[in-house]
Amino acid sequence: MKKILIIEDNNEVRENLSEILSLSGYHTLTAENGKVGIEMTLSDRPDLILCDVMMPELDGFGVLHILSKQQAASDIPFIFLTARAEKDDFRKGMSLGADDYIVKPFDDTVLLQTIETRLRKHERLRQAAAKQEGGGLEYFINEARAVDAIQRLSENREVRHYRKKDPIFQEDEVPRWLFYIEKGSVKVFKTNEDGRELILRVAGQGDYLGYLALLRDDRYPESAVALEEATIRLIPKDDFFSLVYGNRDVNARFIKLLAGHVADQEQQLIDLAYNSVRKRVATSIVTLFDQGYKEINLLREDLAALAGTAKETVIRTLTDFKAEGIIDIRDGYIAVLKPDRLRQMPN
Repeated sequence: MKKILIIEDNNEVRENLSEILSLSGYHTLTAENGKVGIEMTLSDRPDLILCDVMMPELDGFGVLHILSKQQAASDIPFIFLTARAEKDDFRKGMSLGADDYIVKPFDDTVLLQTIETRLRKHERLRQAAAKQEGGGLEYFINEARAVDAIQRLSENREVRHYRKKDPIFQEDEVPRWLFYIEKGSVKVFKTNEDGRELILRVAGQGDYLGYLALLRDDRYPESAVALEEATIRLIPKDDFFSLVYGNRDVNARFIKLLAGHVADQEQQLIDLAYNSVRKRVATSIVTLFDQGYKEINLLREDLAALAGTAKETVIRTLTDFKAEGIIDIRDGYIAVLKPDRLRQMPN
């Protein structure tokens, strides 16, 4: 009997779903909020998760984001339940890894068909992996080989130390190196004709820079500057190419990095086009928080460039967040007190 977890804060909806699924031969588990849902997922290992989007404490997007980082839960089919059918919600959910969406109020037949379809697809994928000798294990071995090969590539290379605000490379320069960040953080950004910056991402320890220009055999499409003191290894272009073109695992690894690069920039463009300033600032802060920056020491100009707004607007928004008890600010450092409030910030 397949086990389905229902994460829904509305008692009536939750009980109705449980009854429908029980009558259809499923064993159901129920959770009244996202935090309980995560705990039950990790302890009971359901075969499929139905999760409401809009919930207090931790919304559906937050639930999916956290579970996707857990090896024991990342492959469980995940279906959103939502009363909102806006295109942005669909896109955000799918970009996080959701398998499907069901819009409330839902038809019982559509609900059951969607669940059956996702369970069948998941079972086919599981069986296909099982047929390959050591299929799942082979994937992880290949990943490990790629990481090990890349790490060896960075050993015994030239090491440079950068002070805060030191440039690492600039837009339109001809690339000569692959950069590996051993310590510190770096902002990657583009500049418009008026000199205004838009930060594309903040890279940290263990990240690589410059591979896009190298693989395209083109000039750098962006610039990179140290946000704090940083230690970076420089890998010559020829050595990088020898490994990429001579090692299938490394080649696949960088293809994945490129795919993630494209997806992140596409999502950033959507956020800039449709999200409010409060939402963009909240997203920028919680993204840095999720990357491990528990106290964010970022110039207000840089935070504004990351959120795509003016410095004065960022300062006003941070003041509002502090007054609302979402963050604290001491000596310029931003401490995140309520990350779930930032994730659930309305548009």
